[in-house]
Amino acid sequence: MLENETRPVHTTAVPARPPVIATVLTPLERVRVDVAAEGVFEVIHRGSVEELNDDVRLEQVDAVIVSVARYDTGSTARMAAMVREFPTIPTFALLTDVQRSTPHSVLELGRVGVRTLIDARSPSGWSALRELLSHERPTDVQRQMLGALNIDLTGVAPDCWKFFELLFTHKPYIVNVRQMGRYLNVLPGTLMSRFYRANLPSPKRYIDVGRLVRAARLLENAGLSVTSVARKLDYSSPQAFSRHVRCVLGMSPVRFREAYDGGMMLCKFREELILPHLPTLRTFRPATAQPGWISKSA
Repeated sequence: MLENETRPVHTTAVPARPPVIATVLTPLERVRVDVAAEGVFEVIHRGSVEELNDDVRLEQVDAVIVSVARYDTGSTARMAAMVREFPTIPTFALLTDVQRSTPHSVLELGRVGVRTLIDARSPSGWSALRELLSHERPTDVQRQMLGALNIDLTGVAPDCWKFFELLFTHKPYIVNVRQMGRYLNVLPGTLMSRFYRANLPSPKRYIDVGRLVRAARLLENAGLSVTSVARKLDYSSPQAFSRHVRCVLGMSPVRFREAYDGGMMLCKFREELILPHLPTLRTFRPATAQPGWISKSA
């Protein structure tokens, strides 16, 4: 067996995109947020909470900012539903001026679940906004997942790390071994053979469970239906997603949603597919032929 050489901790090669923030702001606040956003995040300005709700349902944004001055108490029910149903997309209240209605609006926003108030009446407030949105990327799930795996897989070969990186970052999503082989530049049959010879779970098993890690994370948002999650993850139909969940976990999508969140499903992925196989994974080269390598079963 080839000796494992010392390698640095891997980092994802996928270019980071800036966070996308949807807002409901006054005209002056829009200008100031655009200035604060430059080089840090992208901004989509909306005219109402109803439009924000559409954005989060389509998962087009990473966070929401609502102006205290623009908050309409007539939208309380819709605002409360959005905050409750999409806990992975944070909502922030922005305060730039104090008016007679301000205390009531702040209390209403707190009542519907908005827990962070950005006081931007001074320059430090805008700096705090930039800092908060630069570091809080709750929907950047792929990098959170890879961060956890990175600790387990420190020192693995570059093509082994790329296999796991592709599982959680590639768009369109990788759904079968054929696609994985294409991106690793190896024939599907050869890829499956290398996993088999190393006595590792099949690449299909890694792909199948990895897809459910992503699904569990999306299903944390009560506002997303099973149908919408199936569509987002490139399943051919909700029925195909249901069959996949039953095949992999032996349960219905409804039960899956109740039993697992993203963190719990990632733990299952690690406990089943990573931790028991670490000695092998640290020398495994899924995309590289290894002359002289002898399988455990030989």
